[in-house]
Amino acid sequence: MLTTTATAHLNNILSIAIQHKDKHSAIVVFDQRCALSCILYAAYQQCLPHARFINFDAVTPEYILEAFSPLQAADLVVLVQSTNFRLEAFRIRVELFKRQLKVIEHPHLARMSGDEITYYIESLAYDPIYFRNTGHALKYRIDQASKVCIDSGAEEQLFFDCALEPAKLNIGDYSGMTNIGGQFPIGEVFTEAKDLEAVHGRVRIFVFGDTTFSVNKPEQPITLIIHKGRVTKTENSTPEFDLVLQQIREEEGEVWLRELGFGINRAFTAERTVSDIGTYERMCGIHLSLGAKHGVYTKPQIRRANAKYHVDVFVATITVSLDNAVIYRDGSWQV
Repeated sequence: MLTTTATAHLNNILSIAIQHKDKHSAIVVFDQRCALSCILYAAYQQCLPHARFINFDAVTPEYILEAFSPLQAADLVVLVQSTNFRLEAFRIRVELFKRQLKVIEHPHLARMSGDEITYYIESLAYDPIYFRNTGHALKYRIDQASKVCIDSGAEEQLFFDCALEPAKLNIGDYSGMTNIGGQFPIGEVFTEAKDLEAVHGRVRIFVFGDTTFSVNKPEQPITLIIHKGRVTKTENSTPEFDLVLQQIREEEGEVWLRELGFGINRAFTAERTVSDIGTYERMCGIHLSLGAKHGVYTKPQIRRANAKYHVDVFVATITVSLDNAVIYRDGSWQV
C-alpha cells in the first residue's frame, strides 16, 4: 500500500514538478539499508521503468561517477539515500546541477521509521495548485511587507521591524530557475530580515534541531528572548537546547537569528513529526534558524568564513501578521 501511494506521488513529482520526459535518460542511485529507502526504490522502479538503477553499496564511487558521465542536460539523477551518499570530494547535487542535470534527492531516510514513514510518503504528494498558489502568494506578501509579528501564545510575540529580503521559493515550480530539482519533500518559502538587528521580542519554540540533526521536542515550549537579532536569554530550556546554544556561542561568539521560514507542507504538523530535521523543515508553520550561517543572503556584520551554524527551530505559532494583516491562523495559511 505504501509503495502504491509513493508511486502515485512520485509520478506527479516527475511529470509536473520536474517535467521529466521519456526521451531523457534517468539514473537512480539507491541503497536498501532501511524500510523507507526500499519503498522509494520500489516506487521509482514503477515510475521510471527505463531508468538505470545502481545500488550504491554494490559498486565503487568511480563506477557511479562513470555512469554519470554520458548524461546530457535535462537528464535526471535520483538519489535515494538512507544516510547521505559520499563520492569522495564530489559534491553530488552541486556537481550535477553544474551540468544542467535535473536532480531529486531523498537523504537521511534511515532517520524515519514507524508512522514517520507514512508521514514522509504523504509529504511527497504534489498538489501544484496548492503549492504554487500558496507559495507565490506568500512571496508577494513577504516582498511587500514592512514589518512582521509572530504570536506564539502566552503573550509572547516576536517582531521584525523592517522589510524582509526577497523571498525564495521551494514549491516545485522551477520556471526561471537555473537548477531543476533538489531535496524532497518540498514546501517552503523563506526569507530573513533585511536588518538583522531590527528583530526583537519573545518567541516560543516547540521543536529544535539538536546536535545530531534530529527533531528534539521538549516537554514544554522553550522561550527565546531576542534583542537586536540575537538570542540573549531563554526560559524553560533543556540541557539539549543549552548544548546547542553553547556550541554556537563557542564557535561564533553570539547566537544570531537569521532565517524566517514559512513551511507549507501539510503532511507535517506539530503532532505529525519526523526525526530528520531537514525533512521536518517543510512543516506547515514557521521555523527560524539560529546561528550566523545562511548562505542565501549576505549581511555586512557576518563574514561567511566565520558562519558555522544554521540550526532550525520551530515556532509554536498562533498567528503570523505581515503589516498587521493575519496570514497564518489555526494551522493554515490565509493567503
